Amino acid sequence: MTEAPIAATLPDLKPGDSYVQSFARGLSVIRAFSAEAPRQTLTEVAKRCGLTRAGARRILLTLETLGYVRSDGRLFSLTPKILDLGFAYLSSQPLWQFAEPVMQNLVADLKESCSAAVLEGQDIVYVLRVPARKIMSINLGLGSRLPAWCTSMGRVLLASMSAEDLEAHLSGVQLQGHTGRTVMHLDELRERIAAAREQGWCLVNQELEEGLVSLAAPIVDRSGRAIAALNVSGQVNRTPPDIMLASCLPRLLEAAQGISRLLQLRAG
Repeated sequence: MTEAPIAATLPDLKPGDSYVQSFARGLSVIRAFSAEAPRQTLTEVAKRCGLTRAGARRILLTLETLGYVRSDGRLFSLTPKILDLGFAYLSSQPLWQFAEPVMQNLVADLKESCSAAVLEGQDIVYVLRVPARKIMSINLGLGSRLPAWCTSMGRVLLASMSAEDLEAHLSGVQLQGHTGRTVMHLDELRERIAAAREQGWCLVNQELEEGLVSLAAPIVDRSGRAIAALNVSGQVNRTPPDIMLASCLPRLLEAAQGISRLLQLRAG
């Protein structure tokens, strides 16, 4: 999947009382680093962020002074300290404190990997993961992103949207054939999302990656709005869709509902 330049994903906002452009540019520099580009030259960072070399240099040196970036004189890379930013989010959300032990029990019972994700833009972002074994060629960890439209967790979260918000989201979807089973028509995608809304769960069979089957259920707040999704995933040759539905769906729904109840009690 081709990654868009960071500059192309930034909102077209002007500096003012409610928007600090230099701070936004600093965040874009952080986002410029990825698994595909973990170490970059100043020129590469500037190009990816749509900045001048001088502007990118000031930001990189500031981040280096604060300990978030290191350099060897030519190549820049992030340091482990950058994880503080992500862990600040995780530690501030009671949901994940409730979810992790439930997910660990689920993995112990089902012997399948379990993940939790939230919707962010066109993607789902992994916020917790308890692997049973390596089942994907993609290395997934906290902060990993996958396209929402072709994942079970993404479709569960899209199913919770209003019709207007869903159409706005779908207008930005770029359908891509990851496998021969990937949904390639928006009308069919709408039907799959509608089915997830009616069922209260979603199964995706080898649409994102050959051999991968995934089953997801929503985690909801007091109003019934899905604020996150929980899934179990496995290899289709070991756990085909019918077996996953029979053996995993009841426990997955129980776990998602249990996390939802804990969250609602905390909020109350």
